[in-house]
Amino acid sequence: MVGTQDGATSPKSAHQAHQVPQVQDLESLSSSSGSDNSASSSNSSSGTGTPNVANSATILIATDHPDAPLPEITLVEALEADSSPPTPRFIQDAGSWKRWKWVPYPVRRSIVAVIRWAHGPATPQRFRIKPLFPNVQYAPILLLEKKFPRLRHRLWLLFFWIAIWIITFALVMRKELDVDEIPGWGRPVSIGCGAAYWNMDNGCGLNGMQCRPFTDSGFAFKCPANCASYQALNPRAVGDQEVVYRPLVVGGPPATGPDITPVYRGDSYLCGSAVHAGVVSNAHGGCGVVRLIGTQRNFSSSYRNGIESIPFDSYFPLSFTFEEGVQCSAKDMRWALLAISVVFSSVLSVLITSPTLFFFPVFTGIYWTVGLATDPANITDVPSLISRELGSFLPAILAAWVMYDHMGIRRSLTGLTAQFEKTVLWLGGCWVGALTNYTFDFIPIQRLTPHDLQQQPGARAALAIIIVVLTIITASQVWFFRQEGRLVRYLKFYTLVGAGLILCVILPDLKLRIHHYILALLLLPGTSMQTRPSLLYQGLLVGFFINGIARWGWDPVLQTAYALQGDAQLGSPLPALAAPVISLGTNISSITFTWGKPPGRIYDGISVLVNDVERFRTYFSDDEFDKNAPSDFTWTREGEEVGRDNEYFRFAWMQGYKSEDYTKAGVWTREGEWIAMAPGPSRVKKRGFTEEEKEEDGRKRLA
Repeated sequence: MVGTQDGATSPKSAHQAHQVPQVQDLESLSSSSGSDNSASSSNSSSGTGTPNVANSATILIATDHPDAPLPEITLVEALEADSSPPTPRFIQDAGSWKRWKWVPYPVRRSIVAVIRWAHGPATPQRFRIKPLFPNVQYAPILLLEKKFPRLRHRLWLLFFWIAIWIITFALVMRKELDVDEIPGWGRPVSIGCGAAYWNMDNGCGLNGMQCRPFTDSGFAFKCPANCASYQALNPRAVGDQEVVYRPLVVGGPPATGPDITPVYRGDSYLCGSAVHAGVVSNAHGGCGVVRLIGTQRNFSSSYRNGIESIPFDSYFPLSFTFEEGVQCSAKDMRWALLAISVVFSSVLSVLITSPTLFFFPVFTGIYWTVGLATDPANITDVPSLISRELGSFLPAILAAWVMYDHMGIRRSLTGLTAQFEKTVLWLGGCWVGALTNYTFDFIPIQRLTPHDLQQQPGARAALAIIIVVLTIITASQVWFFRQEGRLVRYLKFYTLVGAGLILCVILPDLKLRIHHYILALLLLPGTSMQTRPSLLYQGLLVGFFINGIARWGWDPVLQTAYALQGDAQLGSPLPALAAPVISLGTNISSITFTWGKPPGRIYDGISVLVNDVERFRTYFSDDEFDKNAPSDFTWTREGEEVGRDNEYFRFAWMQGYKSEDYTKAGVWTREGEWIAMAPGPSRVKKRGFTEEEKEEDGRKRLA
C-alpha cells in the first residue's frame, strides 16, 4: 500500500501488504506462460505461492516472505482470447443515440466533440495571479504585520481608518452646504440641472397662468457641477425646431459683437443657461441670481463654455437673465469628496488581504460617494437625499453579499496578494464603473431602449461596437473557464438566464429594460476567476451596479411602455386642419384655423400653442355647457406686431386637461404667408395604429 510521509508504514498498511498479491511483470509473464506442466508443478511444489492462471486477463503473483519489501501493485492486461474484429465506432455510438436517430451522424459527432471540449482538460487548473515585482507588492503586507503583529490590533486600525474616512467626508460635505447669504436675495437655493421656469407643451396652462409671474421676480440659486451634460432625452419643440440630446438652452449673448446682458427663453434649463453665461462653472458648479424680465424676442444662438444655445426668432412671454456683480462663495465639492474616497479606499486595498474586509468597506464607501457627491439623484434637499440613498442602500448591501458569496467575487479575491495590481485593476475598474456619468459619457447611448436607439444619432453604431467588444471578452472568458473545468456549469446557468430574458421579452404589455445593475448582475458570474482581465471586468461591473442603484434606485426590469416613454411622443392621432383663412391689413391681420372631428370618443377637446405657449383651448360635446364651444380659432396681429415676427402654431387633441401629441409647427411668416406643418409629431418613427387601438390606448393612459 502507501507509506507515510517519512517512508514508514502504518500497522494497518503493513498487515494489508502481506495479503496483496504481486503482479508479475511482462517478461515473467512470457516465460511463465511458455513453461510446460511439469515446470508448473515444480513451481507449485517449491512453495513460492506463484500460481499459473491460463486464459486470464490479469495474472497475479504474490510474494509472502515476511522479510520481502512492500510490493507495488501492477496490473498487466493480457490479450483477448478471441481474435474477432473490434466493433466499429459508429455502431457503438448508435446505442447512446437511440432516441435521436433522426439527427445525422456528422451532427451527432460534432455535438459529442463540443461537449467533450467544453468539459475541459483531464487535469483542470485553477488560475492564480503571480504578483509582478513580488517584493514591492508584499511590502505593505509585511510592514503592517511588523507594526501590528496581532489581529486584534489590525482590526482596531481598520475601524479607526474607516471612522477617519467618514468624518473627513462629512466635514468636506458640510463645507459645501455652508453658503453665505447674498445681500438682498438671501441664501441660495439648491436646484437641479434640469430646473426651469416653464413646462413643456401646455404644462403652464392657458396663457401660461400656472407659471406666473413673468417679470419683476427672481431668486438666488446654487447649481451642482457637470450641468453642461444634462440633456433633453426626448424631442422638445422650440418654434419649428426639435431639440433632443443637447442642453435646452435658448438664447444668450450673441456669438459675435460686444458682450451684452444674456437673455434666455423661459423654458431654458437654469443651470445650463448659467454655465453658458459664465455665471457658474461647469466643473465646480456655483451660485448666482436669476431675474425675470418678461416678454423678449429674437433669442440669438452662440457657443460658450461648452454649450451651444438654440436660436428662436420670435417672442416669448417669460424670459430671464442673471444679475451681474454677485459675490457668491458656493462651490460643488464633488471632486474633493471623490479624491477623499479614492485615497482612503486605495490605502485599504493595498494593506488588506482579506477579501471580506476589503470588499464590503470599499463597496459601502463608493456607494455613498456616488449617491451624495459624484452622481446624486435629482434631489436638492440633503436630508431627503440621505433618506433616499439609505432606502436603496439596505437592499444593495444584501445584494452585495450575494454577489460576494455566490457570484464569484470571493473566489476572485481569495488568496490574492498582488496588492497593487488588485488596487489598479479591481478597485480602479470599480471607480471607473461607478463614475459612468463621466467615464462613459462619450458613448451616444443614454438609455438602452429601442426608442432611444432609433432616435439618438450614433446609438446603433455604438451598440454594435459594444457587442463586438463583449463578444471578444466572452470568448476569452470561455477559454479560461474551460481550462478550469467549470465551463459546462456556467453554460447551463447562462442558458437559464437567456431563457428568462426571452420570457421577459415576449410578455404582453411589458417592456424589458436592462438597467445598470441588471447588466452587472447578468455578467458578474462570468468573472469568477482570478485572472487579471477578470479582476478588471469584475471591478467595472460592481461599479456599474453601484452607480445604477445609488443614482436610479431599484427600477424594475419590466416596465410598461407608458412608464418608459416619459415625456416622449405618445403616438396619438393628430388634428387634421383645413387650409387657414388669412386676412392681411395695415394695422391688423388675422389667421383662422378650422379642424375636423376627433378620431375617437376619448378626445373631447383641442389645444393650440402659439410660439410654444397655449393660447387656445376648447371642449366639444353635447353637454349644455359645451355645446356652444367654438369650432375654429382666430389669431390676430395688431399695430406694431404686423409684419414683425414669425409665429409658430401647433395643435393637439385633449383628454380632459391632458393634451396628447402636438403636431409639428406650422409657420405664419412675418410677411403673412402660411407654411403648413410637416406630418407627424416628431422625427421618431411610430407604427401605425387602428382606430380601435388608438381608443384603447387612450383609455389606458387616462386610467
